[in-house]
Amino acid sequence: MISKETLFVLSLFPYLGFLWFLTRSGKTPPLALKGFYGTLVFVAVTIPAAIYAKVAYNESLANVDWLHGSAEFFLTLANILVVLGFREAVIKAKASSQKGGGEQECVLDRGE
Repeated sequence: MISKETLFVLSLFPYLGFLWFLTRSGKTPPLALKGFYGTLVFVAVTIPAAIYAKVAYNESLANVDWLHGSAEFFLTLANILVVLGFREAVIKAKASSQKGGGEQECVLDRGE
C-alpha cells in the first residue's frame, strides 16, 4: 500500500496541473485564483510544521494544537479567498444580466 507521505507528494502534481489550467484559461476570478494558489502556501507551511511537531514534541502535527491551528489558518484563508472571488463573479454576473444588454461577455474573464 502507498504511504500517506507518498500519496501527499503525488497529489501535488494533479493540483499543479489544475492551477496551470485555471491560470491559462484566464476565466477564473483573480481573487479565487489567488485562493487556489494560497493552498500551496498551506502545504508549504504544513510540511515544516509537521517536522517541527515530530522533532520538538515527538507527536504528529494533528496532536499539537497550537501548531496545527496555525497551519490550518493558511488553508482557511485560502478557502475564504476562493469563496470571495467566486462570490464577486456571481454578483457581477447578476448585475450584468439585470442590465438586460445585448450579448453578454463572460464576467469571469479578467478583462482580456
